[in-house]
Amino acid sequence: MVSPSHLSTIILVLVLVLVTTSAWEEEEKKTFIVQVQHDAKPSIFPTHRHWYESSLGEATSIIHTYQTVFHGFSATLSAAEVANLDSLSHVIALIPEQVRQLHTTRSPHFLGLNTADRAGLLKETDFGSDLVIGLIDTGISPESQSFNDRDLGLPPPNWKGQCVAGKGFPPTSCNRKLIGARYFCGGYEASNGKMNETLEYRSPVDSDGHGTHTASIAAGRYVFPASTMGYAKGMAAGMAPKARLAVYKVCWKGGCYDSDILAAFDAAVADGVDVVSLSVGGVVVPYHLDIIAVGAFGASEAGVFVSASAGNGGPGGLTVTNVAPWMTSVGAGSIDRDFPADVILGNGKVIDGVSVYDGPGLSPGRLYQLVYAGSDGYSSSLCLEDSLDPKSVRGKIVVCDRGVISRPAKGQVVKNAGGVAMILTNGPFDGEGLVADCHVLPATSVGAAGGDQIRKYISLASQLRSPPTATILFKGTRLGVKPAPKVASFSARGPNPVSPEILKPDVIAPGLNILAAWPTTIPPSSLPSDHRTTDFNILSGTSMACPHVSGLAALLKAAHPDWSPAAIRSALITTAYTLDNGGGTLLDESTGNVSSVFDYGAGHVHPENALNPGLVFDISTYDYVDFLCNSNYTAHNIRVITRKAADCSGAKRAGHAANLNYPSLSAVFQQYGKEGTRMSTHFIRTVTNVGDPNSVYRVTVAAPADTEVTVEPDTLAFRRLGQKLNFLVRVQTRQVKLSPGSSTVKTGSIVWSDSKHSVSAPLVVTMHQPL
Repeated sequence: MVSPSHLSTIILVLVLVLVTTSAWEEEEKKTFIVQVQHDAKPSIFPTHRHWYESSLGEATSIIHTYQTVFHGFSATLSAAEVANLDSLSHVIALIPEQVRQLHTTRSPHFLGLNTADRAGLLKETDFGSDLVIGLIDTGISPESQSFNDRDLGLPPPNWKGQCVAGKGFPPTSCNRKLIGARYFCGGYEASNGKMNETLEYRSPVDSDGHGTHTASIAAGRYVFPASTMGYAKGMAAGMAPKARLAVYKVCWKGGCYDSDILAAFDAAVADGVDVVSLSVGGVVVPYHLDIIAVGAFGASEAGVFVSASAGNGGPGGLTVTNVAPWMTSVGAGSIDRDFPADVILGNGKVIDGVSVYDGPGLSPGRLYQLVYAGSDGYSSSLCLEDSLDPKSVRGKIVVCDRGVISRPAKGQVVKNAGGVAMILTNGPFDGEGLVADCHVLPATSVGAAGGDQIRKYISLASQLRSPPTATILFKGTRLGVKPAPKVASFSARGPNPVSPEILKPDVIAPGLNILAAWPTTIPPSSLPSDHRTTDFNILSGTSMACPHVSGLAALLKAAHPDWSPAAIRSALITTAYTLDNGGGTLLDESTGNVSSVFDYGAGHVHPENALNPGLVFDISTYDYVDFLCNSNYTAHNIRVITRKAADCSGAKRAGHAANLNYPSLSAVFQQYGKEGTRMSTHFIRTVTNVGDPNSVYRVTVAAPADTEVTVEPDTLAFRRLGQKLNFLVRVQTRQVKLSPGSSTVKTGSIVWSDSKHSVSAPLVVTMHQPL
């Protein structure tokens, strides 16, 4: 059920974004991205930059200019300058800048990408060697062995990128693996002042670790042995081990600024990348106000596949981000590996936990006194800085609640106060989702139910005047875990808050406790007090899931050079699976219950099946324009996204927004009549044959409950590769009793099959009762 509070939150966010950009003090300046009619430049100006500067005051300087995926510039403007620019005929739009945040190995094996196979996705694409993946992130640590160029040939001949030198990043940092590196900090510094170069590098060097980690997931070379503090021992490798990398550093200590992100998109497409991987997100706004959506549209139009993290706002509904239909939005799932570290209570109960800790452990066989810091107040319950009384925690295992500061930082607070170990407990919102961290003292994370049991035990023991005790048993790395995958608790969920007719996230991929490369200059816990070093680290987030799909997209592009970004996304969606390794429906890690399409989209990616999907749902730029028209975007706002004058006269032929040729079908019914009233809609879809020249596909319909679904025709007979055939899906249902502002969701599927292929499209029916 979608609650009214969720809907009102989305509306409030949109209102705040719009209002705060139009009302500010006259002397205050804010950063805007200004779209300009590119071909209107008078000949008296030698460059577009000179023309843009002529419209600004002497004290205002341009941050970036854009000319590939967007036409215009960014600058920090006063209210008067905004008004002046808005009055100019060649200025199309002024978009207020947002600040985005990062959505912060066994996964190739779990996905079925095996180097020993004589055929398959890796072998058939030469491990992606001729493709370039552009990472828009925090930079890279080029000295990592994951980025060595052993046995790689020259970069692709159409590559135009550069290796921009800077602090800690000499020109020799690039090689035949890392073939491009740039950094963009103009937007960041326009809002925050000059960066502190004792803490950050004015160069592509990664001073966070996130960018190095995501880059190696997408395209890291084979490295053996690899582990984090002895955990997850084995061979590390990215999805496309021979694909080339180009990094575009846009994220800094203060966040990732839209003007810099757009500059990265602009450069990446001009440089010649084949895939853009973006593990960054922010507030959901309409597409014409969303710079990531605008940049991604330009990239997609140029044939560049854009993979983006769905966000870490789960498990709540309506939390998914990066939802434009021309982007592939990736949620996170678990893999069949974990790092158990169980709590053993003095009463004999065992509480499951996870941890990555390699230091001196607790004494075997000894139970330590256990204390819940929350008895001293809110700050101490969260183990915030200086909140713990050393007299109360010294020599004890301290129970801390999640929230406010990072999980490893809480361990440092406990350690500083004299505690010997920490048990980190989830709150109700986090549920049972467990994330393993590199802790600085013996520590483990437990779920919400386990946390409740521990606190109840402490309370009861205190009442009996018997000191509560416990220990933590670290079990190392466990493989072959079942069931897997599960939808990670933090993975953002649908429905799509901007376009409910488009199912988001599209798919899920490994994103929980993922081993990947890490800068040796950054401690594994990212805490300044931590002096350990590691070549690899274990992180979780949709940030980690996104580059899995980016690497897979590069492999698919290498295997099928003529496929569009939409065709690649279609192959990933229609071949995704929804059953775990135990044969059951994918579970939701946060609750242990069965998950839904709003949690996992079409399902978990299946790379080998995506190589040969049989049929694909392709989408052209004109189709996206029709979609925007039918989504009630004005011609002006469509132009902001597409950079071209929009013609909506033919859009009605598409019928409605849900008739975009997307490989999932989402019907949204607004209930205005009486209970039992019949409601109906239809979908028109076109599939392109990429399987066998002579093939016949027959449809199987799994209709949502209490819904009639018919497909016409029920058979598609293809005579050649590349042939396109249409089909019509009719959906009929009846109004049901719902409270005002609530919704109910029912799901099914439409599957086209021949003797070799199974092409599955999710079908979602949402009934909404207006307020």
